[in-house]
Amino acid sequence: MSTPPLVPPIKCQGIKTKLVEDIRELVRRQEFSRWVEPFCGSCVVPLNLQPPKALLCDSNMHIVNFYRDIQQGKIGSAVVRDFLRDQGAALSAKGEDYFYEVRERFNSAPNSLDFLFLNRSCFNGVMRFNKKGRFNVPFCRKPDRFAAAYISKISNQVSSIASVISRFDWEFRVSGFRETLSNVVDGDLVYADPPYAGRHVDYFNSWSELDESDLAETLARLPGRFMLSTWHSNEFRTNLELQKRWLSSSFQIFTKAHFYHVGSSEDLRHPMIEALVTNFWTDRHEAEGRPEQGGLPFSDGMPEFGLQP
Repeated sequence: MSTPPLVPPIKCQGIKTKLVEDIRELVRRQEFSRWVEPFCGSCVVPLNLQPPKALLCDSNMHIVNFYRDIQQGKIGSAVVRDFLRDQGAALSAKGEDYFYEVRERFNSAPNSLDFLFLNRSCFNGVMRFNKKGRFNVPFCRKPDRFAAAYISKISNQVSSIASVISRFDWEFRVSGFRETLSNVVDGDLVYADPPYAGRHVDYFNSWSELDESDLAETLARLPGRFMLSTWHSNEFRTNLELQKRWLSSSFQIFTKAHFYHVGSSEDLRHPMIEALVTNFWTDRHEAEGRPEQGGLPFSDGMPEFGLQP
């Protein structure tokens, strides 16, 4: 039985917890000097793959500052436990009004502990900010959210990731994807997990068609290797951008069925087929010979990563 993946304390839409082992398998034999992520988000992938050297970037400064604070020892398991115990008691006593009091406090003077509190007590674990950069997700309507077991779970997650981060040479940086990718050099392996066009439209700085186009063009020109997460299809539609940009003998597409439990509405929590696009080849594909056309065919099926011909 495989070891369960390490789960970070921050909840994000589109978190790749269930795909970590598939990503690990795809990069297992790839040699690289630095792991680079322009959209690190929850950091679930590097926390589980644990590359010795990494550049982990995001335009959401609250996520980056949270991990920096853990890396620098400013917050740890005991601090988180005490903070959530106190704030949870206040939430239980005052109810919904206290959530909005903390939200206003955070928007006036952001800090990592309030960020964690809001992230774990807001509606459906959504991370959403308005155009002014203010956190605007409503309360989850559970005043007793921070029970002792829940606090222990979160503080243990902080302890686990602090242990991982302390062992490696990781840099956390507030940066847009264009700037991040401009620093990529030969020998880097880039993992890009951008907002999914047409789905996660509440990203910190939003996500446009121009962003989607620029990212694809930049990845295709990179000097090193890359892996891109995107969506293939769901029961309602197919990702035409995937067909448009990545069906080429230069790239390989792997797909897998996945179900999201975090989202702002029910229509974002249906089963979907995920896609991973790479510009490198797995051991199996090298042994069998590269197909004439890159990637797996688009179909109504749900092939597992790299397991279907």
